[in-house]
Amino acid sequence: MQRFQFHPVVADWFEQRFGSPTAPQEQGWPAIQSGGHTLIAAPTGSGKTLAAFLASLDALFRMGLAGKLTDETQILYVSPLKALSNDIHKNLDEPLAGIRAALRAATGKDIEVRAEVRTGDTSAAKRLAITKKPPHILVTTPSLFICCSLLSPDAVSCPPCAR
Repeated sequence: MQRFQFHPVVADWFEQRFGSPTAPQEQGWPAIQSGGHTLIAAPTGSGKTLAAFLASLDALFRMGLAGKLTDETQILYVSPLKALSNDIHKNLDEPLAGIRAALRAATGKDIEVRAEVRTGDTSAAKRLAITKKPPHILVTTPSLFICCSLLSPDAVSCPPCAR
């Protein structure tokens, strides 16, 4: 895992939870960590989503440990609605909580990395909360992403993004 340049706590958490990486993860992580656009094409269940989220979480937790994690959306993840629930719980919520706890145990620091899901069904109150305290990771659907891209962010209550 260290050859992928993950923080040691992140690498340990992954190895304890999953063992070794899948081929799509091994091939995808260097490209993701280099900052380039990355497309991982592989069968369902091969670890593509976790590959994207783990590299992103590693970067966000490193920023937090360095005191450089700002209150703005850093990662935008677009997923079809039917895949959203499973993708987020298994590949984002669980790793986020597990890595946060592992870092707290190892360093004594509690780094708050926030993730939110924004779909067309998101309540007005939740949309407002997302704009007031943007998540570091925003997960949305293709149709809402298109709306956010075409309309002003205020029109659909999208948080500002870092880049």
